[in-house]
Amino acid sequence: MNRLLFLILLLTLPVWAKAQKTHFTHDDTLRGSITPERAWWDLAYYHLNVRVQPRDSTLSGSTLIRYRVLKPGQILQVDLQRPLRVVRVEQDGQSLAVRQDGNAYFVTLTKPQKTGQTESVTVQYAGKPRVAKRPPWDGGLVWSHDKSGNWFIATACQGLGASAWWPCKDHMYDEPDSMAISVTVPEDLMDVSNGRLRKVTNNPDHTRTFDWYVVNPINNYGVNLNIGHYEHWSETYQGEKGPLALNYYALAVHADSARMQFKQVPKMMKAFEHWFGPYPFYEDGYKLVETPYLGMEHQSSVTYGNHFRNGYLGRDLSRTGWGLLWDFIIVHESGHEWFANNITYKDVADMWIHESFTNYSECLFTEYYYGKEAGAQYVIGCRANIRNDIPIIGVYNVNHEGSGDMYYKGGNMLHTIRQLVGDDEKWRQVLRGLNKTFYHQTVTTNQIEQYMSQQTGLNLMPVFDQYLRTNKIPILEYRPVMGGFQYRWANSVSGFDMPVRVCAGASGPYFQVQPTAEWKTLTVKNETTLTVDANYYVLTKLVE
Repeated sequence: MNRLLFLILLLTLPVWAKAQKTHFTHDDTLRGSITPERAWWDLAYYHLNVRVQPRDSTLSGSTLIRYRVLKPGQILQVDLQRPLRVVRVEQDGQSLAVRQDGNAYFVTLTKPQKTGQTESVTVQYAGKPRVAKRPPWDGGLVWSHDKSGNWFIATACQGLGASAWWPCKDHMYDEPDSMAISVTVPEDLMDVSNGRLRKVTNNPDHTRTFDWYVVNPINNYGVNLNIGHYEHWSETYQGEKGPLALNYYALAVHADSARMQFKQVPKMMKAFEHWFGPYPFYEDGYKLVETPYLGMEHQSSVTYGNHFRNGYLGRDLSRTGWGLLWDFIIVHESGHEWFANNITYKDVADMWIHESFTNYSECLFTEYYYGKEAGAQYVIGCRANIRNDIPIIGVYNVNHEGSGDMYYKGGNMLHTIRQLVGDDEKWRQVLRGLNKTFYHQTVTTNQIEQYMSQQTGLNLMPVFDQYLRTNKIPILEYRPVMGGFQYRWANSVSGFDMPVRVCAGASGPYFQVQPTAEWKTLTVKNETTLTVDANYYVLTKLVE
């Protein structure tokens, strides 16, 4: 095993290990399902107010949860992971009874909850949050120091969940329409969170409070804290919807390197607005923030720890050379602004919607600047990272991610579908249409599948079934016969009849065939091999 492949497997191990889980607990159901205590109310607004105390690694504060009553209900579920604890819950100033069940708290409301009304509860909490063991894959709070010994603190909680550090409705199906984030830190530190900074307050106890406001819907794990001795600069990008504020935050000791590396952000924005449509959060701006871990897609506050080098920690995941021409974290994590933060899965089992499209965004970025062949070489090169261990889609309603193949295999599935479309501009409009149709929405796999089938005019369901719901790669079997070949699909789902471009021999003009599970005959003279266009993620096999 080469060193790069070992690194990839090591870094994806937590996702892989979680995907292998087959036994689910009561806690998994409470976290991963839309319980009756979640279903009756719709999130409208959060105000997270948290005091970060580095000296003893504790948090304390509250979340005001404003919600709309969809139907009468008197028990409300709020999530907060141990070792943090809920101190008090109140509505209209009245303290409420709370029952804890693992990481879920069930609040009994005394006020009648009437359909159509807007109500709120305030959840006070405190304690030492879970410390991240290896962020962002095994997340929580990162308590670290910069080279000068100053505190350098961040949150990273995808998979683990936002309730690892603040009380919330910790299921992806429901997002607040807007959110305020107030963070109090020692006076020598700065907090950078989501949205736009409204004010900074100097407090008598030698702390400062940073008040941020997000005007767009935001998913729970997209909310973040980034605390340190930051240097800040900004620029304005003239985008599809007008001027967009680009703000950058890096440790002062790294500011010169960051100023050079972060010049790639406008290039990223130009490429992705071309492919996906306008940046989805103009009102909240875009930030790139240095963190003590590799990086993540926090909405309007993308985090960065790639050491100001191109590639993935200086390596090219495709082994083609193209991945060394741009910064992987800037491109990949920013791509999530469209696929993860704009279009968000309802259930983590559908995490491919985030990762497959964003993996493919790396190919599209490469294509935009270096040509179509370069982009194709990049995504095809990434196939060496695919394991085909278990299906990409996980188990629903138990907070279960599918295979880590949602990255490289998912990206290659999309590249294959592009070949089926056969029209690059039509393909681009499908990608832009996804972001327009599902703008600021949470979605299911079925919605994405149906939309793409409708917009392409193709029955893509067997393709999605093959690549998302099995770990089998379709094999084009062929055998020489008098005057040509016979060919068919093997290792495929029922009804799989995906057309592919092939050529007779090792090279030559490509032409399209449409195999099925039954043998078909192709008339070709003087050739003994059949080659499939490498842009299709399939295998070939000569059979006797």
